[in-house]
Amino acid sequence: MLDLSDEQQMLLTSVEQLAEDKFEKDAFNWEGETPWKNVKLLADRGYFGINYDEELGGGGLTEFEAILVVEAIGRVCPDTANFFHSQHLVGPRGIEMFGTQEAKEKYLPPVINGEDSIAVAISEPEAGSDVKSMKTTVEEKDGELILNGEKTWVSNVYNSSAAVVWVKFPEGLGSVVIELDQPGVEIGEHFTNMAGATQTQFFMNDVVVPEENVLTRERDAFKRQLQALNWERLGATAKANAWAVNAFEKALEYSKNREQFDKPIADFQGNEWKLADMAKNIEASRMLTYSAAQNAVEEGRIPDRLETSIAKLFSTEMIMHVTDEALQLHGANGYMQDHPLEYLYRLARGRRLGAGSDEIQRNTIASVIKSNGLPSHW
Repeated sequence: MLDLSDEQQMLLTSVEQLAEDKFEKDAFNWEGETPWKNVKLLADRGYFGINYDEELGGGGLTEFEAILVVEAIGRVCPDTANFFHSQHLVGPRGIEMFGTQEAKEKYLPPVINGEDSIAVAISEPEAGSDVKSMKTTVEEKDGELILNGEKTWVSNVYNSSAAVVWVKFPEGLGSVVIELDQPGVEIGEHFTNMAGATQTQFFMNDVVVPEENVLTRERDAFKRQLQALNWERLGATAKANAWAVNAFEKALEYSKNREQFDKPIADFQGNEWKLADMAKNIEASRMLTYSAAQNAVEEGRIPDRLETSIAKLFSTEMIMHVTDEALQLHGANGYMQDHPLEYLYRLARGRRLGAGSDEIQRNTIASVIKSNGLPSHW
């Protein structure tokens, strides 16, 4: 079992209760849209921005508590958990970790108050996992920093006033913050993915970047930002774990109440084994996630590459298995459009792509173990 402090347990219990009371009714009606009323309620109760500095209006807690909240919400409402993750462990978190004081004070309070969001733009048409192939550049001209390039598959653009954009400086890779309505930013095509969420292409033509909006520029700084993506990945595993629990609980309830051949289908040994394997895999994935997050927080560091990649890859395989088996237990009912399991199945497939693909995680695991082997844990 997870060893939580009294304060952490109180946080988890209160968030779970709020989600069950306020989010459950509409949980599967959002279809990728941002549930702003839920976001505002979380902010009003002090749960939004929990891992941001108290001076900015945040809760002053750690990424571990943010991950706990992602799971607590996602067990009830997948879309609210998705948005919570994006605003606590991805774009805005990069501003707090690497930004100037001016950028933090300008962009973070509206996010913490549940009034705005910050997108993150990394992928380009010719550069996905291979960030070194990025063609978006920032160059100095006449004393100003000028940004040119294109980004695609960007989530939350229609919700966000600004975006953290990964770029190439003359001295190497880095990142900046731009406002999406400033001169030179052109919103292009919108795409709808399998889960119903909108992802956007946008162009930057001679966009002026103020010095205070530069997040990382030196090689070592950008290396730290790459490492910080491990928090995004652990948050993504928390989402997968939560959505898997959501699917499992629906399958368990259905199979205990659905009768065939004069007994509940949960009593057939083949289905018992399905439920047992689902529970086993969920618990293993949760423990991998918690361990990597707790180790990082306790040691005051970025999450370990090996621990993070193993947790991310395992959670991806786990949620694909769990949602598939949960849908199987529901039979034709679960296969119908607008059924929660049909939606969870589509969400699960995205886990193999987002926050680092399965192939990238395997490459990372292999690279570490070839150099260092497996670490000792005693």
